[in-house]
Order: sequence, then C-alpha cells, then structure tokens
Amino acid sequence: MRLAFISRSESLRTRMINPAQVESTQPEAEMPPYMESFLAHLRLLVGVPFEYLVADARLLPDESIRFFYLDRSWTDRLADGAIAVGKIGSREQAHHQAHAPAVSQQLDLTERIVRSVQRGMDTFANLKATNDQTTAPADIVTGFLLRSAAVSGWPHMDVRAYDSDLPEPLDPSDPAVQPHQLLTLRLELLSPSVMLALFQGIPHLVMLEEPHHGVQFGIQDTPNGIFMFLRSATGWQVPDSTNPDSVRVPMRASNPRVVHVAALRKALSDEIATHPTMPPQNGSANFAVEVLQPPWRQRFEGTVDHAGEGQGSGGFVGGVLVARNVLNPVTQNAFKALITLNK
Repeated sequence: MRLAFISRSESLRTRMINPAQVESTQPEAEMPPYMESFLAHLRLLVGVPFEYLVADARLLPDESIRFFYLDRSWTDRLADGAIAVGKIGSREQAHHQAHAPAVSQQLDLTERIVRSVQRGMDTFANLKATNDQTTAPADIVTGFLLRSAAVSGWPHMDVRAYDSDLPEPLDPSDPAVQPHQLLTLRLELLSPSVMLALFQGIPHLVMLEEPHHGVQFGIQDTPNGIFMFLRSATGWQVPDSTNPDSVRVPMRASNPRVVHVAALRKALSDEIATHPTMPPQNGSANFAVEVLQPPWRQRFEGTVDHAGEGQGSGGFVGGVLVARNVLNPVTQNAFKALITLNK
C-alpha cells in the first residue's frame, strides 16, 4: 500500500502555520474586479431584501423619516457570507481568515465609488485606480429611510448632508460650503415612495430639496387669502415678523382668480420703504424676482435636546452609547426589578 505524501493532521498544521498561502502583495491574491465591485455594493446594502432593513412596516409609517448608523460589523459579516460560497475546505477557510483584514480595508475604499459606478460616470477600473490613491481610513456610515409622498412627487430631489449646522441662506455651490458636505455613498428609491440614503460621516444637517427643473413663478393660496413673500434683489425671502404672509395679492374685480398685475407691482413698490433690500420695480426682471417660487427645501438638524452631545454624534445617538447604557448596572437592576414586578 502506497503511503500518502503527507498526513491529514500534518497538512492542516502546515496550512495553519501559513494560512495566507499567497502573500497579499502578490497579484494573484487580489480580488477579481467583479468580486470587489459586488462586495462593495453589498456593503452599502445593494441587493439586501427590504424586510432585513425594516422588519415591520410600523417602524416606517407614512410621512416619516428614520435616521440610523450602519453597523460595520453586520456589513462585514454580510460580505463574509457571500465569500463563504467559495470556501469548501480548511484551506479556503484559513486563507480567508488571513486575508480578511486586507479585504475589509480594500472594501472600505471601494464602497466610495459605488454610486459613481451606478451612475455610469466611468468604468470600474478607472474609478478604482483614482480612488485607491486616497488611503483615508473608513469613516462611520450613516443614513436615513424616508417614506413620503414627497418621494413619489419629486423622485429626483436633491439630498445633501453636512458635517455642521449651516444657517440659511445656504448656497450648496458656495466654495465655503462645499468642504462641509459629506460624501453621498448611496441614494436610491427602494419603491415609489421610499428613499434610502447613505453618507460617509456623521451629519449635523441633512437637507432635502425639490429638484431644480426650471424657474417657477407663483403665489401662495392660503386659507387667509392669496399672498406672496417679499424677496431681496438676490431672490432670498425677506423676513417679515409683523406680516408672515407678506403682501396680499390683488385680484381683478371681473375675475377673482386673475391677478391684477399692475396693482401688485404698485403694492411691491410701496413695500420698498420698509424693506430696502427689495429690488426697485422698474422693469420685468425685478418683478420676476419678486414672484419667484424657489424649490421647496426641508432641513433636518438633529434633536432639540442635543441627544448624545459630547459623544461625537452630532445630535444622533450612536450604537456604542446605547450599548454602554444597556451594560450600566443601574439600568440592568432597574430592568430586573421591572421584570420581577410583572411576574
């Protein structure tokens, strides 16, 4: 009987001594591009069933938004599960354990170009070559789920997150504002009325804005009548604490649904005395500035009580802080007393 070249125990011991089998610096140790792209998409929950994200519909009722942190440990295990398909023995298992840190580190970089790949801005190879030059460590990933009629009404709304609470007027194209904008890792409609967004970093301000399809003009039809807001020469609304509805729009006597333009222009001219930032009504351009209807904008700026302040969470309570409170002996004793009371 021919003896085996190496025994099973000796083979396993050899593999565990050198689990990597191939050094991570060797070209053959790199992930194939299709695998790297797939795992990076998976890291950002692309392809994950919705019921894994929201277990019960009551967690995301109509007209609600839910902010969250993305658990890196959970997404790492998600990638491990996908890789496990190719592990059929101890050799592959040992190899994966040895290279897992390098794989996670690479995916930390690659997930930053997933949105660019989805938008078809360039090929994966070109985007990866440029992105790999930036070796900044992985940051916290945050995001939100929004379920609202605004999503179906404006499916291409602009979504931006900032690392500080920037006051209005806020121009996203301002060079002083752009460095504060967080990288949007994913922005996608999961259904006609549900939007998912993921950001790199912890936002202090999240802004949703109606898409700028074109210049719009209009007035406000309110229960108290038809009004219009006053605007400065740059188009920004002029605050008016004495009259929040601003100027009442005059209508024609022959038809109460038709605006009396000449009378409205005179009313705007009369307001310049108390609001000098308004443009003078000496032409159609300045009149157009006053009747401008800018895109709708919604700001989310954390909580009033500044929950988690001082913990680097910017108003959002992090998972580490929650876990620490759960492990607090006082909290545990309170829960035990409550359970004993209800028995």
